[in-house]
Amino acid sequence: MSIISEHEYRYNMLIKTFASRAEPAFEAESEQVEVWGRRWGCNNDVGQIRKVLMHRPGPELNIVDPAKRIADIGAFGDPEQGWYWRGDTIPDLPAQQAQHDNLVAALREEGAEVVFLDECAPGKMKSVYTRDSVIAIDGGAIVTRLGPPIRRGEELPVTRTLAKLGMPILRTIGGTGLMEGGSFAFITPKVAVIGLSSRVNEEGARQLEEVLRVHGVELLRVELTGYRLHIDGMFVMIDAETAFVNPTLLPFWFLERLKQLGIRQIEVCPDDGNWVINCLAVRPGRVIMAGGLSERTQAKFDKAGISVRVVEYDKVALGGGGIHCSTSPLIRDPL
Repeated sequence: MSIISEHEYRYNMLIKTFASRAEPAFEAESEQVEVWGRRWGCNNDVGQIRKVLMHRPGPELNIVDPAKRIADIGAFGDPEQGWYWRGDTIPDLPAQQAQHDNLVAALREEGAEVVFLDECAPGKMKSVYTRDSVIAIDGGAIVTRLGPPIRRGEELPVTRTLAKLGMPILRTIGGTGLMEGGSFAFITPKVAVIGLSSRVNEEGARQLEEVLRVHGVELLRVELTGYRLHIDGMFVMIDAETAFVNPTLLPFWFLERLKQLGIRQIEVCPDDGNWVINCLAVRPGRVIMAGGLSERTQAKFDKAGISVRVVEYDKVALGGGGIHCSTSPLIRDPL
């Protein structure tokens, strides 16, 4: 029988004395503050925004060439390069920047710290829509993998920016997974939803679900219709127990699940503008929205105790995204 040496004994005692510990959990506030400097992430979509990632439109929009008009699809674009710009009007950069600046000012006045991408990937003219490239959950960030060529490559500047901020990156969507943040939403701190579309596939959803499962969060899957891209064009939380929805674009089972979760639904009406639902809760019951809310829907908001701050955003929206698309919360107060 071998006898343990004095050296081995002391080593074993050392390891016991300075033992590894699994608790508190990674996302616990004490652990986050000690290791990562502060509590990071979001466990909801309506708590007070403390830090939000944005990008001011800039020279990347110069890739849009007015000579490259594709009349059949009503857009400017270059299929080989991968860029496209919908509609009949090319980007008005000064007008876009002015509206974006107003949104930034409004967010700061509402209590948010606005941080910007350190840089923009060359020619990635959709970079203003920061929502899609990162999803913040409790304790850190998930860097997504965007679908079309015009957007693939936004992930690197976002990753560098998050690293510089010191925000933990919990996952980067890999393999053949596709994931864009505009199609993700928290409903409650323990139930979230992803909209499956041409921009989000099942493999991307599976990888996202792996991370959420660690936090005990259930991920619902909603298959979007046709070529609709993101669920934030039909569903957004505006209070802890209130959602703004377009029921004509959501499946019946999902509307029923919202009821089971105790979520009150305010429905858009035909008089509402195109971008009203692409709004942003800055704290429970307080929403920043582009113009276009009808009197009928405004009355529903008033009855529900939801206050609205209007920031005109039509020039930026010409690129295909609204206020919700242009803001990626990195830290919200937990619910």
